[in-house]
Amino acid sequence: MKENVIVGIDLAGKATNPTGWALLKNKQIQTCHLYTSKEILSHTCNCSSTLVAVDAPVTLPNKNAMREADRQMHKLGYPVLPPRFSAMKTLTLRAKRITKKLKENKIQVIEVHPTSTRKALGIPTKNWKRIQEILQKIGYKGDIERRTLTPHEIDAATATLTAHLYIKGKTKLVGDRKEGYIVIPLKNDWTRLQT
Repeated sequence: MKENVIVGIDLAGKATNPTGWALLKNKQIQTCHLYTSKEILSHTCNCSSTLVAVDAPVTLPNKNAMREADRQMHKLGYPVLPPRFSAMKTLTLRAKRITKKLKENKIQVIEVHPTSTRKALGIPTKNWKRIQEILQKIGYKGDIERRTLTPHEIDAATATLTAHLYIKGKTKLVGDRKEGYIVIPLKNDWTRLQT
């Protein structure tokens, strides 16, 4: 059976800010910071990724400030920022462009929200040191064992966890076909998870 190669992207709105990028294969995770869209696409397309999880809205709402996915996330207790928020619009448009290029390369893309993933799994949302320890306990190896990851890298690593659970059928889709879905894990205790 072909090994899944998962990429997580904690996308920055501007190329001058760091984007967290993570590659998960055989429980080994590699993480780094990337800047330009060209770098992000090159890294992602050159590693034979089978699934890419993007931490950013990859679609805009048809009319309103919020998509159905955003409204449903709020109702579930997972607050996300609306794509048409002034600061978010730049990020969303960048995510749309990158997603389009990835799909043209026959790469499957899902939208994720790492803070909501951690909340669903009982992982601290912003205690970065503890989150890194928990990801190791779940089974992640590689860069995560060797050095302290930045918050952007940890969000990208969390995105790969969401994608891994998605492949295993342990997530749900929030939203609709028209405006797009956000993938979040089914509620669970992280101590029961293994990558």
